[in-house]
Amino acid sequence: MEFRTATRADLPAIIALLRDEEKVVDPATVEVDEAYARAFEAVDSDPRNEMIVLVDGDGTVLGCLQLTYIPGLGRHGQERALIEAVRIRADHRGAGLGRTLLSWAIDRARDRGCTLVQLTSNKRRTEAHRFYASLGFARSHDGFKLVL
Repeated sequence: MEFRTATRADLPAIIALLRDEEKVVDPATVEVDEAYARAFEAVDSDPRNEMIVLVDGDGTVLGCLQLTYIPGLGRHGQERALIEAVRIRADHRGAGLGRTLLSWAIDRARDRGCTLVQLTSNKRRTEAHRFYASLGFARSHDGFKLVL
């Protein structure tokens, strides 16, 4: 297994992971339209964002997440890391890959000097919530979103 920054070539596999977390979607069936391409370029070119993939020895993308580093005045000016878009391919869940991926991301944030890692998760993803709690994440805040 290898962790690396995603490339444009990984985009169909990432979209496949995000599209349906309950089944394996063949990346070859995924259309990468202009909106996805533009969003990937924005993440890829921003030094405060990283799209990370977990790949097997054959180069198959088995998992992904996005790390965003947020500067701020809170926490005495310390940077925090936001983890989003966490997915492990449906046919590889339960093998510890999610724990490995999140632990790697937490270590990466710590190495960068972040003093806090935060994430949000859809309220319907109860299994994911148990997983995050097992990693030490606490439900310390309520999140709010406004769709524009």
